[in-house]
Amino acid sequence: MPVQPDNTLLYPVIGYLVIMSGIGIWAYEKADTADDFLLAGRSLGSVIVAGTLLATWMGSGSITGGGNSIAYQFGIWPALLLGTAALIGVGVLRVLAPQIRGYNKYTIPEILDEGIGKEAKAIGLIVIAIAYVGIVSYQFIGFGFVLNVTTGISVETGTLIAAVMIIGLAMLGGLMSVAYTDAISAFLMLIGLFIGLPFVLGSVGGWNSITTQVPQTATEPFGTLTGLQFLGYWAPVLLLILADQNMYQRIVAGRSDEGTNRGMIGWFVGVAVGGIVIPIIAFAARVRFPNIDPGMAMISMTTVIPRWVGGILLASASAFIITTGNSYLLSASTNVSQDLYRGFINPDASDQRVFWLTRITIVVLGVFAFVLGQYFPTILSIQILAYTAYGATITPALFAVFLMRDRLTKIGGVTGMTTGFIVTILWDTVLEQPFELNAVIASAPIAAITIVVVSWMTNRTTKSRPITE
Repeated sequence: MPVQPDNTLLYPVIGYLVIMSGIGIWAYEKADTADDFLLAGRSLGSVIVAGTLLATWMGSGSITGGGNSIAYQFGIWPALLLGTAALIGVGVLRVLAPQIRGYNKYTIPEILDEGIGKEAKAIGLIVIAIAYVGIVSYQFIGFGFVLNVTTGISVETGTLIAAVMIIGLAMLGGLMSVAYTDAISAFLMLIGLFIGLPFVLGSVGGWNSITTQVPQTATEPFGTLTGLQFLGYWAPVLLLILADQNMYQRIVAGRSDEGTNRGMIGWFVGVAVGGIVIPIIAFAARVRFPNIDPGMAMISMTTVIPRWVGGILLASASAFIITTGNSYLLSASTNVSQDLYRGFINPDASDQRVFWLTRITIVVLGVFAFVLGQYFPTILSIQILAYTAYGATITPALFAVFLMRDRLTKIGGVTGMTTGFIVTILWDTVLEQPFELNAVIASAPIAAITIVVVSWMTNRTTKSRPITE
Protein backbone atom coordinates (compact mmCIF):
# COMPACT_ATOMS: atom_id res chain seq x y z
CA MET A 1 0.00 0.00 0.00
CA PRO A 2 1.57 3.34 -1.00
CA VAL A 3 1.62 6.35 1.30
CA GLN A 4 -1.23 8.74 0.49
CA PRO A 5 -0.21 12.42 0.88
CA ASP A 6 -2.41 14.43 3.25
CA ASN A 7 -2.25 18.22 2.85
CA THR A 8 -3.92 18.86 6.21
CA LEU A 9 -0.88 17.41 7.97
CA LEU A 10 1.15 20.29 6.58
CA TYR A 11 -0.64 22.90 8.69
CA PRO A 12 0.95 21.96 12.04
CA VAL A 13 4.34 21.81 10.31
CA ILE A 14 3.86 25.31 8.88
CA GLY A 15 2.71 26.59 12.27
CA TYR A 16 5.84 25.23 13.89
CA LEU A 17 8.07 26.74 11.20
CA VAL A 18 6.51 30.15 11.80
CA ILE A 19 7.35 29.87 15.50
CA MET A 20 10.92 28.81 14.70
CA SER A 21 11.38 31.71 12.30
CA GLY A 22 10.11 34.14 14.94
CA ILE A 23 12.59 32.82 17.50
CA GLY A 24 15.35 32.99 14.88
CA ILE A 25 14.60 36.67 14.19
CA TRP A 26 14.54 37.39 17.93
CA ALA A 27 17.88 35.61 18.38
CA TYR A 28 19.38 37.51 15.44
CA GLU A 29 19.06 40.69 17.48
CA LYS A 30 20.51 38.99 20.57
CA ALA A 31 23.59 37.41 18.94
CA ASP A 32 26.12 40.24 18.83
CA THR A 33 29.34 38.34 19.51
CA ALA A 34 30.95 35.01 18.63
CA ASP A 35 30.26 33.84 22.21
CA ASP A 36 26.56 34.58 21.79
CA PHE A 37 26.43 32.93 18.37
CA LEU A 38 28.43 29.80 19.21
CA LEU A 39 27.64 29.20 22.92
CA ALA A 40 24.45 31.25 23.47
CA GLY A 41 26.41 33.53 25.80
CA ARG A 42 26.74 30.59 28.25
CA SER A 43 23.27 31.51 29.51
CA LEU A 44 21.20 28.32 29.12
CA GLY A 45 19.14 27.04 32.04
CA SER A 46 18.55 23.37 32.85
CA VAL A 47 15.29 23.04 30.89
CA ILE A 48 16.81 24.57 27.75
CA VAL A 49 19.96 22.46 28.15
CA ALA A 50 17.84 19.28 28.35
CA GLY A 51 15.77 20.30 25.34
CA THR A 52 18.65 21.34 23.10
CA LEU A 53 20.69 18.21 23.90
CA LEU A 54 17.72 15.95 23.17
CA ALA A 55 16.58 17.65 19.98
CA THR A 56 20.10 17.92 18.59
CA TRP A 57 20.88 14.25 19.20
CA MET A 58 17.54 12.84 18.03
CA GLY A 59 17.17 14.44 14.62
CA SER A 60 16.78 12.78 11.27
CA GLY A 61 19.26 10.15 12.43
CA SER A 62 16.57 8.89 14.84
CA ILE A 63 13.43 9.86 12.93
CA THR A 64 14.47 8.48 9.54
CA GLY A 65 17.74 6.58 10.17
CA GLY A 66 19.02 4.78 13.28
CA GLY A 67 16.37 2.90 15.24
CA ASN A 68 13.69 3.82 12.71
CA SER A 69 15.44 2.27 9.69
CA ILE A 70 16.85 -0.68 11.64
CA ALA A 71 13.41 -1.58 13.05
CA TYR A 72 11.91 -1.51 9.56
CA GLN A 73 14.76 -3.30 7.78
CA PHE A 74 16.14 -5.77 10.32
CA GLY A 75 13.79 -6.17 13.28
CA ILE A 76 12.48 -4.59 16.47
CA TRP A 77 15.06 -5.89 18.97
CA PRO A 78 18.23 -4.60 17.25
CA ALA A 79 16.49 -1.22 16.97
CA LEU A 80 15.68 -1.14 20.69
CA LEU A 81 19.16 -2.37 21.61
CA LEU A 82 20.65 0.38 19.45
CA GLY A 83 19.20 2.90 21.91
CA THR A 84 21.45 1.61 24.69
CA ALA A 85 24.49 3.08 22.90
CA ALA A 86 23.17 6.62 23.29
CA LEU A 87 22.14 6.02 26.92
CA ILE A 88 25.63 4.80 27.81
CA GLY A 89 27.10 7.83 26.03
CA VAL A 90 24.88 10.25 27.95
CA GLY A 91 25.91 8.61 31.22
CA VAL A 92 29.63 8.94 30.40
CA LEU A 93 29.23 12.59 29.37
CA ARG A 94 27.37 13.29 32.62
CA VAL A 95 30.44 12.05 34.52
CA LEU A 96 32.80 14.08 32.29
CA ALA A 97 30.67 17.25 32.30
CA PRO A 98 32.79 19.12 34.92
CA GLN A 99 35.94 18.37 32.93
CA ILE A 100 34.29 19.42 29.65
CA ARG A 101 33.09 22.69 31.17
CA GLY A 102 36.55 23.20 32.66
CA TYR A 103 38.13 23.23 29.18
CA ASN A 104 35.79 26.11 28.28
CA LYS A 105 36.41 25.71 24.54
CA TYR A 106 34.23 26.44 21.52
CA THR A 107 35.17 23.25 19.64
CA ILE A 108 36.62 19.73 19.95
CA PRO A 109 39.70 20.63 17.82
CA GLU A 110 40.60 23.25 20.43
CA ILE A 111 40.68 20.50 23.08
CA LEU A 112 42.77 18.29 20.77
CA ASP A 113 45.16 21.20 20.22
CA GLU A 114 45.65 21.65 23.95
CA GLY A 115 45.99 17.92 24.65
CA ILE A 116 47.95 16.72 21.59
CA GLY A 117 49.02 19.61 19.36
CA LYS A 118 48.29 21.66 16.26
CA GLU A 119 48.47 18.63 13.99
CA ALA A 120 45.66 16.92 15.87
CA LYS A 121 43.65 20.11 15.72
CA ALA A 122 44.06 20.28 11.94
CA ILE A 123 43.01 16.66 11.43
CA GLY A 124 40.12 17.08 13.84
CA LEU A 125 38.62 20.15 12.21
CA ILE A 126 38.74 18.58 8.74
CA VAL A 127 37.16 15.28 9.83
CA ILE A 128 34.50 16.93 11.97
CA ALA A 129 33.50 19.32 9.20
CA ILE A 130 33.25 16.46 6.69
CA ALA A 131 31.30 14.19 9.05
CA TYR A 132 28.91 16.95 10.07
CA VAL A 133 28.24 17.89 6.47
CA GLY A 134 27.23 14.25 5.94
CA ILE A 135 24.91 14.41 8.96
CA VAL A 136 23.35 17.65 7.69
CA SER A 137 22.76 16.07 4.27
CA TYR A 138 20.34 13.49 5.64
CA GLN A 139 18.49 16.11 7.70
CA PHE A 140 17.64 17.71 4.35
CA ILE A 141 16.44 14.35 3.01
CA GLY A 142 14.44 13.65 6.18
CA PHE A 143 12.47 16.85 5.82
CA GLY A 144 12.05 16.03 2.14
CA PHE A 145 10.19 12.90 3.32
CA VAL A 146 7.94 15.09 5.49
CA LEU A 147 7.04 17.33 2.56
CA ASN A 148 6.46 14.26 0.39
CA VAL A 149 3.81 12.77 2.72
CA THR A 150 2.10 16.11 3.30
CA THR A 151 2.08 17.67 -0.17
CA GLY A 152 2.89 14.84 -2.57
CA ILE A 153 5.88 16.68 -4.04
CA SER A 154 8.90 14.53 -4.82
CA VAL A 155 11.43 13.79 -2.10
CA GLU A 156 14.09 15.47 -4.28
CA THR A 157 12.14 18.74 -4.46
CA GLY A 158 11.32 18.54 -0.76
CA THR A 159 15.01 18.03 0.02
CA LEU A 160 15.90 21.21 -1.88
CA ILE A 161 13.24 23.19 -0.01
CA ALA A 162 14.53 21.75 3.28
CA ALA A 163 18.10 22.78 2.44
CA VAL A 164 17.08 26.39 1.85
CA MET A 165 15.02 26.47 5.04
CA ILE A 166 17.61 24.89 7.34
CA ILE A 167 20.47 26.99 5.99
CA GLY A 168 18.43 30.16 6.47
CA LEU A 169 17.45 29.33 10.05
CA ALA A 170 21.02 28.37 10.99
CA MET A 171 22.27 31.74 9.75
CA LEU A 172 19.87 33.79 11.84
CA GLY A 173 20.76 33.43 15.49
CA GLY A 174 23.32 30.67 15.91
CA LEU A 175 23.08 28.61 19.11
CA MET A 176 21.00 31.34 20.74
CA SER A 177 18.11 30.56 18.38
CA VAL A 178 18.85 26.85 17.97
CA ALA A 179 18.82 26.16 21.73
CA TYR A 180 15.39 27.68 22.31
CA THR A 181 13.79 26.12 19.23
CA ASP A 182 15.42 22.83 20.29
CA ALA A 183 13.69 22.99 23.67
CA ILE A 184 10.29 23.57 22.06
CA SER A 185 10.98 20.79 19.57
CA ALA A 186 12.00 18.31 22.27
CA PHE A 187 8.89 18.76 24.37
CA LEU A 188 6.66 18.73 21.29
CA MET A 189 8.27 15.48 20.17
CA LEU A 190 7.83 13.74 23.53
CA ILE A 191 4.17 14.78 23.63
CA GLY A 192 3.68 13.62 20.04
CA LEU A 193 5.27 10.22 20.71
CA PHE A 194 3.25 9.59 23.86
CA ILE A 195 -0.03 10.53 22.20
CA GLY A 196 0.72 8.94 18.84
CA LEU A 197 1.90 5.47 19.91
CA PRO A 198 -1.52 4.05 20.97
CA PHE A 199 -3.13 5.32 17.77
CA VAL A 200 -0.34 3.82 15.64
CA LEU A 201 -0.68 0.42 17.30
CA GLY A 202 -4.45 0.60 16.99
CA SER A 203 -4.20 1.33 13.26
CA VAL A 204 -2.47 -2.04 12.64
CA GLY A 205 -4.54 -4.13 15.05
CA GLY A 206 -2.22 -4.03 18.07
CA TRP A 207 1.17 -5.51 18.90
CA ASN A 208 0.12 -9.12 18.49
CA SER A 209 -1.13 -8.36 15.01
CA ILE A 210 2.25 -6.90 14.06
CA THR A 211 4.26 -9.85 15.34
CA THR A 212 2.07 -12.35 13.48
CA GLN A 213 2.37 -10.50 10.16
CA VAL A 214 6.13 -9.92 10.06
CA PRO A 215 8.73 -12.66 9.42
CA GLN A 216 9.81 -14.55 12.54
CA THR A 217 13.38 -13.25 12.11
CA ALA A 218 12.10 -9.70 12.67
CA THR A 219 11.42 -10.51 16.34
CA GLU A 220 14.69 -12.35 17.06
CA PRO A 221 17.39 -10.72 19.27
CA PHE A 222 19.43 -9.29 16.37
CA GLY A 223 16.72 -9.56 13.72
CA THR A 224 18.25 -10.47 10.38
CA LEU A 225 21.67 -9.19 11.50
CA THR A 226 24.52 -11.21 12.97
CA GLY A 227 25.99 -10.10 16.28
CA LEU A 228 29.00 -8.48 14.56
CA GLN A 229 26.79 -6.74 12.02
CA PHE A 230 24.68 -5.32 14.84
CA LEU A 231 27.84 -4.11 16.58
CA GLY A 232 28.73 -2.33 13.35
CA TYR A 233 25.60 -0.20 13.79
CA TRP A 234 25.73 0.11 17.59
CA ALA A 235 29.37 1.18 18.02
CA PRO A 236 29.27 4.26 15.71
CA VAL A 237 26.38 5.68 17.74
CA LEU A 238 28.31 5.33 20.99
CA LEU A 239 31.54 6.68 19.51
CA LEU A 240 29.83 9.74 18.04
CA ILE A 241 27.91 10.75 21.14
CA LEU A 242 31.00 10.37 23.35
CA ALA A 243 32.86 13.04 21.35
CA ASP A 244 30.08 14.93 19.58
CA GLN A 245 31.09 18.58 19.37
CA ASN A 246 27.44 19.66 19.49
CA MET A 247 26.94 17.98 22.84
CA TYR A 248 30.12 19.49 24.25
CA GLN A 249 29.11 22.98 23.11
CA ARG A 250 25.74 22.66 24.81
CA ILE A 251 27.29 21.35 28.02
CA VAL A 252 29.62 24.38 28.06
CA ALA A 253 26.71 26.72 27.18
CA GLY A 254 24.89 25.91 30.43
CA ARG A 255 24.57 28.75 32.91
CA SER A 256 25.81 26.69 35.88
CA ASP A 257 27.23 23.25 36.69
CA GLU A 258 24.16 22.29 38.69
CA GLY A 259 21.72 23.39 35.97
CA THR A 260 23.73 21.58 33.31
CA ASN A 261 23.69 18.36 35.35
CA ARG A 262 19.90 18.53 35.74
CA GLY A 263 19.58 19.20 32.03
CA MET A 264 21.63 16.10 31.21
CA ILE A 265 19.34 13.95 33.36
CA GLY A 266 16.40 15.26 31.36
CA TRP A 267 18.32 14.44 28.18
CA PHE A 268 18.82 10.84 29.36
CA VAL A 269 15.09 10.40 30.01
CA GLY A 270 14.15 11.86 26.63
CA VAL A 271 16.62 9.63 24.76
CA ALA A 272 15.24 6.57 26.55
CA VAL A 273 11.65 7.44 25.54
CA GLY A 274 12.55 8.18 21.93
CA GLY A 275 14.75 5.10 21.66
CA ILE A 276 11.77 2.89 22.54
CA VAL A 277 8.77 4.58 20.92
CA ILE A 278 10.28 5.49 17.54
CA PRO A 279 11.37 1.90 16.69
CA ILE A 280 7.94 0.55 17.70
CA ILE A 281 6.19 3.00 15.37
CA ALA A 282 8.63 2.18 12.56
CA PHE A 283 8.13 -1.56 13.16
CA ALA A 284 4.37 -1.09 12.83
CA ALA A 285 4.97 0.49 9.43
CA ARG A 286 6.23 -2.88 8.15
CA VAL A 287 2.65 -4.12 8.31
CA ARG A 288 0.92 -1.04 6.88
CA PHE A 289 3.56 0.00 4.31
CA PRO A 290 5.74 -3.03 3.49
CA ASN A 291 7.46 -1.59 0.40
CA ILE A 292 8.54 1.96 1.25
CA ASP A 293 11.95 3.53 1.78
CA PRO A 294 12.97 2.51 5.34
CA GLY A 295 13.68 6.15 6.12
CA MET A 296 9.98 6.96 5.71
CA ALA A 297 8.73 4.28 8.16
CA MET A 298 7.80 6.50 11.12
CA ILE A 299 6.78 9.47 9.00
CA SER A 300 4.45 7.31 6.88
CA MET A 301 2.45 6.26 9.95
CA THR A 302 1.33 9.84 10.57
CA THR A 303 -1.01 9.46 7.58
CA VAL A 304 -3.03 6.55 9.00
CA ILE A 305 -3.92 7.91 12.44
CA PRO A 306 -6.29 10.79 13.36
CA ARG A 307 -5.14 13.99 11.66
CA TRP A 308 -4.67 15.96 14.85
CA VAL A 309 -2.42 13.24 16.26
CA GLY A 310 -0.57 12.77 12.98
CA GLY A 311 -0.10 16.53 12.75
CA ILE A 312 1.48 16.71 16.20
CA LEU A 313 3.75 13.77 15.45
CA LEU A 314 4.77 15.13 12.06
CA ALA A 315 5.41 18.61 13.43
CA SER A 316 7.51 16.95 16.13
CA ALA A 317 9.52 14.99 13.56
CA SER A 318 10.01 18.16 11.51
CA ALA A 319 11.14 19.96 14.64
CA PHE A 320 13.84 17.42 15.43
CA ILE A 321 15.02 17.22 11.84
CA ILE A 322 15.28 20.98 11.33
CA THR A 323 16.91 21.82 14.65
CA THR A 324 19.45 19.00 14.26
CA GLY A 325 20.28 20.24 10.76
CA ASN A 326 20.74 23.75 12.17
CA SER A 327 22.96 22.52 14.98
CA TYR A 328 25.32 20.37 12.94
CA LEU A 329 25.57 22.98 10.19
CA LEU A 330 26.40 25.64 12.77
CA SER A 331 28.93 23.37 14.46
CA ALA A 332 30.73 22.46 11.21
CA SER A 333 30.87 26.14 10.28
CA THR A 334 32.36 26.90 13.68
CA ASN A 335 35.24 24.53 12.91
CA VAL A 336 36.03 26.48 9.75
CA SER A 337 35.77 29.95 11.26
CA GLN A 338 37.11 29.30 14.77
CA ASP A 339 39.62 26.48 14.25
CA LEU A 340 40.80 26.94 10.68
CA TYR A 341 40.58 30.70 10.16
CA ARG A 342 41.34 31.97 13.65
CA GLY A 343 43.50 28.99 14.62
CA PHE A 344 45.76 28.84 11.57
CA ILE A 345 45.15 31.70 9.14
CA ASN A 346 44.44 34.81 11.21
CA PRO A 347 44.98 34.27 14.96
CA ASP A 348 44.29 37.96 15.63
CA ALA A 349 40.90 37.94 13.90
CA SER A 350 38.26 39.90 15.79
CA ASP A 351 35.16 38.23 17.23
CA GLN A 352 33.06 40.17 14.73
CA ARG A 353 35.00 38.83 11.76
CA VAL A 354 34.75 35.24 13.04
CA PHE A 355 31.06 35.84 13.72
CA TRP A 356 30.32 36.84 10.12
CA LEU A 357 32.64 34.25 8.60
CA THR A 358 30.65 31.59 10.45
CA ARG A 359 27.44 32.80 8.80
CA ILE A 360 29.01 32.75 5.33
CA THR A 361 30.44 29.28 5.92
CA ILE A 362 26.98 28.01 6.90
CA VAL A 363 25.77 28.72 3.36
CA VAL A 364 28.80 27.12 1.68
CA LEU A 365 28.70 23.93 3.76
CA GLY A 366 24.92 23.75 3.46
CA VAL A 367 25.15 23.68 -0.34
CA PHE A 368 27.86 21.02 -0.14
CA ALA A 369 25.66 18.92 2.18
CA PHE A 370 22.78 19.07 -0.28
CA VAL A 371 25.00 17.87 -3.14
CA LEU A 372 26.54 15.10 -1.00
CA GLY A 373 23.13 13.70 -0.08
CA GLN A 374 22.37 12.92 -3.72
CA TYR A 375 25.08 10.24 -3.89
CA PHE A 376 24.01 7.82 -1.13
CA PRO A 377 21.32 5.14 -1.53
CA THR A 378 19.82 5.42 1.97
CA ILE A 379 19.89 7.71 4.99
CA LEU A 380 21.25 4.87 7.12
CA SER A 381 24.28 4.45 4.82
CA ILE A 382 25.18 8.16 5.10
CA GLN A 383 24.60 8.12 8.84
CA ILE A 384 26.82 5.14 9.63
CA LEU A 385 29.69 6.36 7.43
CA ALA A 386 29.60 9.84 8.99
CA TYR A 387 29.38 8.43 12.53
CA THR A 388 32.23 5.99 11.89
CA ALA A 389 34.58 8.53 10.31
CA TYR A 390 34.01 10.78 13.31
CA GLY A 391 34.04 8.05 15.95
CA ALA A 392 37.18 6.29 14.71
CA THR A 393 39.17 9.50 14.18
CA ILE A 394 38.06 11.84 16.96
CA THR A 395 36.73 9.79 19.86
CA PRO A 396 39.81 7.64 20.67
CA ALA A 397 42.07 10.70 20.52
CA LEU A 398 39.74 12.85 22.63
CA PHE A 399 39.43 10.20 25.34
CA ALA A 400 43.19 9.72 25.26
CA VAL A 401 43.44 13.42 26.16
CA PHE A 402 41.04 12.88 29.06
CA LEU A 403 42.41 9.56 30.34
CA MET A 404 46.09 9.18 29.37
CA ARG A 405 47.26 12.66 30.30
CA ASP A 406 51.09 12.62 30.56
CA ARG A 407 51.34 9.20 28.86
CA LEU A 408 49.84 10.52 25.61
CA THR A 409 52.35 11.81 23.07
CA LYS A 410 51.80 14.01 20.06
CA ILE A 411 52.98 11.37 17.60
CA GLY A 412 50.76 8.76 19.28
CA GLY A 413 47.65 10.93 19.07
CA VAL A 414 48.25 12.08 15.51
CA THR A 415 49.13 8.60 14.25
CA GLY A 416 46.02 7.11 15.84
CA MET A 417 43.73 9.77 14.35
CA THR A 418 45.20 9.36 10.88
CA THR A 419 45.01 5.58 11.06
CA GLY A 420 41.36 5.61 12.18
CA PHE A 421 40.29 7.81 9.30
CA ILE A 422 42.28 5.96 6.63
CA VAL A 423 41.04 2.52 7.74
CA THR A 424 37.44 3.77 7.69
CA ILE A 425 37.70 5.05 4.12
CA LEU A 426 39.62 2.01 2.82
CA TRP A 427 37.21 -0.43 4.48
CA ASP A 428 34.17 1.15 2.81
CA THR A 429 35.62 2.08 -0.59
CA VAL A 430 38.52 -0.22 -1.51
CA LEU A 431 37.56 -3.33 0.49
CA GLU A 432 33.80 -2.69 0.06
CA GLN A 433 32.82 -3.78 3.58
CA PRO A 434 34.22 -7.31 3.97
CA PHE A 435 31.70 -9.79 5.44
CA GLU A 436 29.08 -7.00 5.19
CA LEU A 437 30.51 -5.43 8.35
CA ASN A 438 30.63 -1.68 8.88
CA ALA A 439 34.09 -0.12 9.07
CA VAL A 440 33.87 0.71 12.78
CA ILE A 441 34.50 -2.96 13.61
CA ALA A 442 38.09 -2.48 12.40
CA SER A 443 38.83 1.25 12.37
CA ALA A 444 37.95 2.26 15.95
CA PRO A 445 39.90 -0.54 17.72
CA ILE A 446 42.89 -0.06 15.41
CA ALA A 447 42.90 3.70 16.10
CA ALA A 448 42.72 3.21 19.88
CA ILE A 449 45.45 0.55 19.91
CA THR A 450 47.66 2.73 17.70
CA ILE A 451 47.36 5.68 20.08
CA VAL A 452 48.28 3.56 23.12
CA VAL A 453 51.13 1.61 21.50
CA VAL A 454 52.77 4.53 19.67
CA SER A 455 52.49 6.76 22.76
CA TRP A 456 54.10 4.03 24.88
CA MET A 457 56.91 3.54 22.38
CA THR A 458 57.62 7.25 21.96
CA ASN A 459 57.45 7.79 25.71
CA ARG A 460 60.04 5.04 26.21
CA THR A 461 62.27 6.62 23.57
CA THR A 462 62.03 9.99 25.28
CA LYS A 463 62.82 8.59 28.72
CA SER A 464 65.82 6.58 27.46
CA ARG A 465 67.60 9.57 25.94
CA PRO A 466 70.82 10.65 27.68
CA ILE A 467 70.35 13.45 30.21
CA THR A 468 72.92 15.59 28.37
CA GLU A 469 70.71 15.48 25.26
